[in-house]
Amino acid sequence: MELLIAAITLLLLIGTGILAARLGCYKKQNEHLLQELELVKQEETNILFTCVSSVGRTQDIVCALNELLERHRQIKERLLRENRSYRQSITSISHDIRTPLTSAKGYMQMLRCESLPMQKRSEYAKIVEQRLDTLTDMLDQLFLYTRIEAGELPLTIEKINLTNLFADTISMFYDDFLSKNCEPDVQIAQTPCHIQADRQALIRIVENLLKNALIHGTGDYELSLMIRHSCACMRIANRTDSIEPSDIDYIFDRFYTTDLSRSRKTTGLGLAIVKELTQQMGGTVAAALDDSVFSIEVCFCLLASDAVH
Repeated sequence: MELLIAAITLLLLIGTGILAARLGCYKKQNEHLLQELELVKQEETNILFTCVSSVGRTQDIVCALNELLERHRQIKERLLRENRSYRQSITSISHDIRTPLTSAKGYMQMLRCESLPMQKRSEYAKIVEQRLDTLTDMLDQLFLYTRIEAGELPLTIEKINLTNLFADTISMFYDDFLSKNCEPDVQIAQTPCHIQADRQALIRIVENLLKNALIHGTGDYELSLMIRHSCACMRIANRTDSIEPSDIDYIFDRFYTTDLSRSRKTTGLGLAIVKELTQQMGGTVAAALDDSVFSIEVCFCLLASDAVH
């Protein structure tokens, strides 16, 4: 009996020792984690939590904490990038708006001069009107993009004859191309191209593509609508002196403008709007630069009845 009691006592002592040792390991790990937490809170550091004990699931807990820490750092870095991008965007749009506004204000001051000849007065008034039109267009683009990005622009998807819409829209810009002493090469599919889309959004896409070509293009304009692989593809191409190969990856980014195009009174929102509207309606958009010829192609799937032709 005494031997049994002694054996039980010994086992209890051994068990107590093991539990005490494990408890000590847990305590050591907790103190170590607390020290690392304080370091992470107080300093900008990329350190991860480390494990000084392999007791129980300590390693799993440390791994889970590190995953949370990495996720937090990634979110923080993304927010910092977006904040920098936001500040840069505000600075960019402020500069773009201020330029025509300052110019219009300067010409208005000159118009106040009573001795100004009538011919000059008419010339300056026309310039003021042009600057205000530019400003209006910039604000319109900004307002539209804000609504698109916020998901506040409702789209009415319906059957659209893209052939007619494309031809009608580019015809409104015919005088703009003539004013640049050039006539675009227009190629439009003879058969109707029916797609599912929002009419006003499609018109805006074509208008923005044409405006972009007129602003940045220097000639050799090509406007086409062709059927390819059961898709209706609109392509606007032109020679340019303001776009480099390095710009192509960013050409659809909001507020993106090249150094040369910044002097041409553009917000950098036109192509961003094209991309957003195209993707919202299930289409694709791509840009390319080949031997100083810049092109943008927007494609939508044809309705089944047209795709079989």
